[in-house]
Amino acid sequence: MDIIIFIFLKVVVSLLAVTVFAAPQNIGIVRQLQDIYPDGSYEYLYETENGIFAQEEGKVRKIEKDHVDLAVQGSFLYTSPEGKQIHLTYIADENGFQPQGEHLPTPPPIPPQIQKALEWLAAHPSEERR
Repeated sequence: MDIIIFIFLKVVVSLLAVTVFAAPQNIGIVRQLQDIYPDGSYEYLYETENGIFAQEEGKVRKIEKDHVDLAVQGSFLYTSPEGKQIHLTYIADENGFQPQGEHLPTPPPIPPQIQKALEWLAAHPSEERR
């Protein structure tokens, strides 16, 4: 009896291994655009058969006389392994990378007592801050 259970478990584990480690399927690209401009700015876009979509554009900006910066904005969209639609938009500039999306965690609200204390402090500045 033990040998039957052992063989059964071995078959189940083998089938699971084949499922987990199956070769990934090739996903076709439905649309792809890309341009690089002489001033250093660029844009790209791609879309795949399985619903992945991404687009981005970067523009060179003159910040100061001798300093240029690249401002980037873009977005991507895909379906998570759990089946949830993920849509992220972002900008990246002199203030850093700033993503936005409903799936991103948000900070908890400020407790009412702390908020009240902050408002009181703002309304009553100390002698040192005047």
